[in-house]
Amino acid sequence: MRPDHSGSLSGAAAFSTEERDAVYRAISTRRDVRSEFLPDPIPEDVVSRLLTAAHHAPSVGFMQPWNFILVRDQQVKEAVWQAFDRANREAGEMFEGERQQLYRSLKLEGIRAAPLSICVTCDPDRCGDVVLGRTHNRRMDSYSTVCAVQNLWLAARAEGIGVGWVSIFHESDIKQILGVPDRVEIVAWLCVGYVDQLYGQPELAAKGWRQRLPLEELVFTDRWDNSLD
Repeated sequence: MRPDHSGSLSGAAAFSTEERDAVYRAISTRRDVRSEFLPDPIPEDVVSRLLTAAHHAPSVGFMQPWNFILVRDQQVKEAVWQAFDRANREAGEMFEGERQQLYRSLKLEGIRAAPLSICVTCDPDRCGDVVLGRTHNRRMDSYSTVCAVQNLWLAARAEGIGVGWVSIFHESDIKQILGVPDRVEIVAWLCVGYVDQLYGQPELAAKGWRQRLPLEELVFTDRWDNSLD
């Protein structure tokens, strides 16, 4: 592939106050949406903007390992929901007592409710076996794909669109339903749809599952904090 010399350097000034605040607002008010989806379809131009945002994510070696499978068919979504439901019942058995009761009370997916689902995959062979930046960490392609998910999520927040990340399923089940090759990794199943209300804090915090950790407890300087060793 020929080098592209069209992207010359350009200025990197800070955003205006309003632009900067909008970025931080999208980050701080982003939520994992489970049950607040509206049935309204998402226009194609909006879907295109979300996918373009995802496609502009950073990727190691510029390998761009992602693919996006758009799922609107109700039969396909029902099959995926059935796979989720089986795995979710298995997950419930892994908790005990009050924790199990709380887990079972949570609505952990919006597969049926959201008008659009997006299955985000990672192709580890996109750039061959030896990839710049992946030579010593084979997971860098997956991490790059997660960056694409985050880009899409923040763009969706700016559009008034909610996103819910479903992770409770056996990957082999979803691959079989969608015809995904064995070598390709499923990174995320995203439920996507307009919302008119969001929790003021993460839903799992609001419902008492877990609270946000204090940032100061998570920041070290120059080396790992071994004060508790």
